[in-house]
Amino acid sequence: MHKNFKGIEKTVYGRGSFSQLGEIVETQRNQNDKFMLFLVDNYFKGKELANRIPAKAEDVVMFIDVDQYEPTTEQIDKIRDDVKKSNGIPAAAIGIGGGSIMDIAKAVSLMFTNDGSSQLYQGLNLIKKPGIYHIGVPTISGTGAEVSMTAVLTGPEKKLGLKCEWTVFNQVVLDPDLIASVPRNWWFYTGMDTYIHCIESENGTLNNAYSHAYAEQSLKLCQEIYLGDKSGQTAENDDKLMVASLMGGLSLTYSEVGVCHALSYGLSKILGTRHCYANCIAFNHLEDFYSEGVKEFKTMITKHKIDLPQRLSKNWTDAQITAMAKVSYNLPHMWNHAIGTDWKDKITVESIEGLFRRL
Repeated sequence: MHKNFKGIEKTVYGRGSFSQLGEIVETQRNQNDKFMLFLVDNYFKGKELANRIPAKAEDVVMFIDVDQYEPTTEQIDKIRDDVKKSNGIPAAAIGIGGGSIMDIAKAVSLMFTNDGSSQLYQGLNLIKKPGIYHIGVPTISGTGAEVSMTAVLTGPEKKLGLKCEWTVFNQVVLDPDLIASVPRNWWFYTGMDTYIHCIESENGTLNNAYSHAYAEQSLKLCQEIYLGDKSGQTAENDDKLMVASLMGGLSLTYSEVGVCHALSYGLSKILGTRHCYANCIAFNHLEDFYSEGVKEFKTMITKHKIDLPQRLSKNWTDAQITAMAKVSYNLPHMWNHAIGTDWKDKITVESIEGLFRRL
């Protein structure tokens, strides 16, 4: 069966396009209980961007701290329940922030129309009904969350996304002005998430002409941003990174991620390590899977003087390593892409433990 994924319905791109958000949300204001739910990274609380959010008196603006933890099923359920109890069902949910906020907005939009806990829907095509209208406004680029059909959540038993065609945003606003203030390390880590998406998409059994076209262009942009003569955190490169993130997300949508992301999920689920950072920690030690990509990645680290920690595993217990390996092993779609349909003949929990001990 070939993939038949839904794309974003509307995209506005360009510097200053955030100013159009008010006009965009007004087109949905007559839906449901006629108020907007703005889900905003707490980083912007009290800052200039917060004052530009086009919220009216009846709207709900929630500032969410995503610095310490990635989105959880418990968090999504609480947001849904609290808003329904106090205000009803929003006309639209608008996520303003990085990848975690994007995933929160996508997941919350689905849970307003689907009964029970979000943990019931962790997996592929388990959502029963379309969610409310949802809009993504990324303020950091690289995760691809603004375009992907997955809202990744950590639940009591697993870290796994709510994945279906209804997860995809109805509208995205891509304004490169909004990513200018990203701290240098996170500009690197999130950009490398895009880079790793493309390397993994390209190097696996599900790679195809469609996914390759997006990956090829996204990789070219990443190389210009992080290795080119004008590399660095500049306005021109912010424009490029915002587009590279979108294309990298589309590449993995029509292909799949691989070994690095499987390990990253283990790090995030057991240790709470943030996704993009976890990817960098893992990818740095995967030469035997992605030799050319890892070599280029290390050149980028050196060029931008990124201090990526080493020998982390010496501080982990055997129990933690085994727990991380089990989380990673239980992601068959990633191993199938990276290794092949016979991956269970080649990959075991014990061999994955060996990968974690490299870190």
